[in-house]
Amino acid sequence: MNVDLIIILPEIILLALACLVLMVDAFSKDPLHLLTYWTTQASLLVVMALVLFYFPYKAQVAFNGSFVSDYMSAILKVLICGITSVVFLYSYEYLKEHKFLKGEYFVLGLFAVLGMMIMTSAYSLLSVYLGLELLSLSLYAMVAMQRESKAASEAAMKYFVLGAIASGMLLYGISIIYGLTGSLDLLTISERINVDNVSHMHLIYGMIFLIVGIAFKLGAAPFHMWVPDVYQGAPTSVTLFISTAPKLAAFAMAMRVLVDGLMPLVSDWQSILIILAVLSMATGNIIAIAQTNMKRMLAYSTIAHIGFFLLGFIAGTASGFSASMFYIISYELMTMGAFGMIILLGRNGLEADMLFDFKGLSQRSPWFAFVMLCVMFSMAGVPPFLGFWSKWFVLQELVASGFVEIAAIAVLFSIIGVYYYLRIIKLMYFDEPDSMTTIKSSKKMHFVLSINGILILVLGLAPNVLMSICLMALAG
Repeated sequence: MNVDLIIILPEIILLALACLVLMVDAFSKDPLHLLTYWTTQASLLVVMALVLFYFPYKAQVAFNGSFVSDYMSAILKVLICGITSVVFLYSYEYLKEHKFLKGEYFVLGLFAVLGMMIMTSAYSLLSVYLGLELLSLSLYAMVAMQRESKAASEAAMKYFVLGAIASGMLLYGISIIYGLTGSLDLLTISERINVDNVSHMHLIYGMIFLIVGIAFKLGAAPFHMWVPDVYQGAPTSVTLFISTAPKLAAFAMAMRVLVDGLMPLVSDWQSILIILAVLSMATGNIIAIAQTNMKRMLAYSTIAHIGFFLLGFIAGTASGFSASMFYIISYELMTMGAFGMIILLGRNGLEADMLFDFKGLSQRSPWFAFVMLCVMFSMAGVPPFLGFWSKWFVLQELVASGFVEIAAIAVLFSIIGVYYYLRIIKLMYFDEPDSMTTIKSSKKMHFVLSINGILILVLGLAPNVLMSICLMALAG
């Protein structure tokens, strides 16, 4: 088989399986879409197995340098498929409970995963853009699936319009970089940046537009406008999906563009990322305090976490990038747990997305109150939970690179953010429940959500396990 085809085989198989799932759902008469669901889960497992089977022990480039298979891409693809599989399990419970079960959700999810996988292996600005647009279009459609919901329709319109603007800015930046360097290949761009006849000022101008596109996908302030509205307006299953795996793809996009392509301009993009990080931490942590809707609070929490995540890039070292990868994986686990709890507490077709829905949870279900406690403590950065180490590693790299003042600002905003996480714990353990309604959900949901919570604690007790994976990912 052609070497190029072997390198891109997981993506080809995923495309074929996504089309298969589409056909299965089109001909299925089952109102519960069980065959569609299990075919989707099997597809993700097959792709994970293929990525591991063809694991690249050295970087391999295909299609004239526009696609790469290396340690980072392989590890991220496995994580994307694994996280998406858990997200689909949570989502199936939600969609079934809310009588909103549509096979299109899983089909669009698989196409979104395909876009993410392309982004992780993109080695030219063109393939970065193609992967990003495939992901984005799938997400726009998923947000708008609940057509009878005005909130979902409004969220989809905002997401689409702002996403189109961000894509336009990204394309404009790509065109400037291409015009100056004569190439879309990231390694070639990196080599030609230092050539005397290339205008440094114009390169920075193009770079700014590229960073705007990356910042929008991550949800960093001041390009965060879509995050609270989309998180609150979209069905919780869609919000869960948007808030997890695509963030890994955005990390890969940032690594490819900023590190592989624009590393000679590191001092310039560090300055921009410092502004984005401080604005994100300030905006997210301060505005989250005023929220009464759990999904909206988690949206602002996401913005704050993205600010912390960017600190690893600001460090500008390989260990700093590894710390950012560690942070984004930790964030994924915490977010899955938080939205999983919202889905778990939903009942009789009603959302449990208000803060008061968590009142007295320790009396109704002591175990899941503990799981939520693990999630909230971890998000707040309390030891020994995973979230503490994610913050510790990025701050450690930031200080080692000489950005002590930025690290101090980050710690200050982190302390402010502790308040709204502890408020959830206070509601669960110190307030009386409005009713003693029992929690209804499948045993699979209970088991996976429990593992999700325990993993946050276990990895917090042994953070070097995850950090070694992140260091390996960026060493290959």
